[in-house]
Amino acid sequence: MEKRNLIPVGVKILLMLPLWTYGQTQLTGTVKFDDEGFPGATVQLLEHEYGAVTDANGDFTIDQVPNGTYTLEVRSVGFKMIREKITVPTTSKMIFKLEESTLTMDEVVVTGTMQPTFVSQSPVKVEVITAKHLNTYIPAAATSVVEGISLVNGVQEVVACGVCFTNSISINGLPGPYTAILMDGSPIYGNLASVYGLNGIPSMIIDRFEVIKGPSSTLYGSEAVAGVINIITKDPSTQPVFSADVMGTSHFESFGNFSLAPRVGKSSGFIGLNYAYINDFDDENRDGFGDNINLDRISLFTKWDISRPSNKKFSISGKYYYEDRRNGVEEFLADRNYQRLRGNDQIYGESIYTHRFELFGTYEFDLSENIRIDYSLSTHEQDSYYGADFYKASQKIAFTNFIFEKEIKNHQLTTGITSRYQSYDDNTIATQINGENAPDNQYTPGVFIQDEWKLSERFTALSGLRVDHYEDHGVIPAPRFNLKYKPTQWTTLRSNFGTGFRIVNLFTEDHAFVTGQREVIIEEELRPEESYNFSFNLNHIYTLGQSQGMLDVDLFYTYFTNKITPDYESEGQIRYSNTDGYAVSKGIGFNLQQELASPLAFNIGFNLQDVTEKENGEKRSIEFAPKWTGIFTANYTHKPWEMTIGYTARVTGPMALPEVFDLDENGEPLSTPRPTESAPFAIHNLQISKTLNKGWSIYGGVQNIFDYVQPWSPLTGTNDPNTNIGFSDNFDTAYAYSPIHGREVYLGISWSLARN
Repeated sequence: MEKRNLIPVGVKILLMLPLWTYGQTQLTGTVKFDDEGFPGATVQLLEHEYGAVTDANGDFTIDQVPNGTYTLEVRSVGFKMIREKITVPTTSKMIFKLEESTLTMDEVVVTGTMQPTFVSQSPVKVEVITAKHLNTYIPAAATSVVEGISLVNGVQEVVACGVCFTNSISINGLPGPYTAILMDGSPIYGNLASVYGLNGIPSMIIDRFEVIKGPSSTLYGSEAVAGVINIITKDPSTQPVFSADVMGTSHFESFGNFSLAPRVGKSSGFIGLNYAYINDFDDENRDGFGDNINLDRISLFTKWDISRPSNKKFSISGKYYYEDRRNGVEEFLADRNYQRLRGNDQIYGESIYTHRFELFGTYEFDLSENIRIDYSLSTHEQDSYYGADFYKASQKIAFTNFIFEKEIKNHQLTTGITSRYQSYDDNTIATQINGENAPDNQYTPGVFIQDEWKLSERFTALSGLRVDHYEDHGVIPAPRFNLKYKPTQWTTLRSNFGTGFRIVNLFTEDHAFVTGQREVIIEEELRPEESYNFSFNLNHIYTLGQSQGMLDVDLFYTYFTNKITPDYESEGQIRYSNTDGYAVSKGIGFNLQQELASPLAFNIGFNLQDVTEKENGEKRSIEFAPKWTGIFTANYTHKPWEMTIGYTARVTGPMALPEVFDLDENGEPLSTPRPTESAPFAIHNLQISKTLNKGWSIYGGVQNIFDYVQPWSPLTGTNDPNTNIGFSDNFDTAYAYSPIHGREVYLGISWSLARN
């Protein structure tokens, strides 16, 4: 009985085989990038589960595809998605050319773990702003770190002085000194250098910024409480033989970059010069002082990648920075009168001469194990007058970081020994003991260890601990723990817990003690600040029709003990003390990037935050921390004309402001202070750039399109009839919270000689 049933079945199978195999086709093709085969790209027919991954040559094969019409999709992280309708059978081999995406998920970063890894694979969330991205929205010749970092959601410039316009970088509403600024992984911009040195980092040396929000003291020590900004310099071997970029503005400003990239044997070098010249007096707000800083600035930079038989890395970089910065009343600035009026007690002006030298790099030892040393040395000299007050300061920092890396099964271990020596001296009471000069010399040794553990294909854990020893404060530990989970290839969840600590160097971080006429009161010995942070991040890459985009959401919470914040509430004073209570920075950040099928891409970000401190039962907002900020960028590239249009809009919500009082006609403070909370404001910028032939390009644009300036002067006490302007006991420079430099039009031209 069973045999009679099996025979018809077998016959049916034999008869159906030709029908099943008929009408099936083998699809072949190649995926390329820059005319070379691209490995690892995913190729899929959306209507079915047929798919393949390109091999080392970029080739792919999909077998037994039934005849019909399909949508074929090519995807790879870091590149724009390709979708095409195809008809099977096809007689030709298909070729697809990838284009780079602006979603930056395939950028290689090093800041989060000290290990090179892709953004999408890092257990620590790292945001990247590339040089190409910078040049799309901001004039290359004039861009510095401070201007460029404004393109990152939740990061903003904070201006500390309404005369000399010192500035710093705030992350999630926390003060600028809480942000660690690194150059190729070395922390060389702390303390005194963070006041003026940041403005002397030109865009010509920048390959990219890497930004981490949240404490990173485990790897980078003190000052990394709010986060880290790592400036990665350019690879000399990829730079044009020669390039030049000059720009002028409607405010009679001039900026320029010049660079040369020679090769000596197998070694590659980069030599660059950047200059800035601003020498124009504008006083649109009628407070008697210039609305913008005047300066002469020269920055020289060189970097060399030394070729070695072992192919181990050896890089050495150097930078010299000189700035002559000044502002004040018109008589002080006219015809460079400041050169003879510095320190005058009748004609107010501020004049700051800065000389800075940096040496930094990496050396990998010629050993079988992965051992390297990151090193840096910097000297910073400042000679300045704030009105009649002379301030002279000198700071030297030497830093070494011996790092050992070892991969053991699914563990990536990183451990190191750090050594930091800092010498600081000035002519204030900060470096005096019993009236005698006593420079502040600090030696800080430390050790750290970190383990990146790949638990599975979807889970990665990162744990670490750092211990530093301070002569005045003893041993300070800083642990961290990160967990990354990828439920799908295009979705990533990250959580982070860490602690941060910061040694307060008051006289090198808070500029208010030398500008204006407020008295500084230090009520007690200031202990280290400590913080505890938790953050959560969701990142998802999605497709929408023929386009793709990226959604990114951040939740953050930082709790501070012993938060030291300047208290401006006492008239004529700035008071500092250890906080008996606590401070909190919490909020949510939202970012959406979208690449349309047309050559249009945009980014919209929003950051909602609450930055407060509570002491003696009273809760108050910390000054200059906006309750919310938003950023919008869009760029359109018209390929036939080789033209790119970049537009940015940054909106800043209300923020707490210090309590300051204007004067009446008799020079007495009014009974009612200025507003202690700012109104929201927005700054809009537009840039158009066009590539010409033979390496030439031209660009131009408008910054602050709608000519916004803050409705109040950043200065108070300038109208005292009893004293010369600037010398009143009520003169204060602490009310700067938004631009007072109005609309500006600029035009630039660049030329580069490509390497053969």
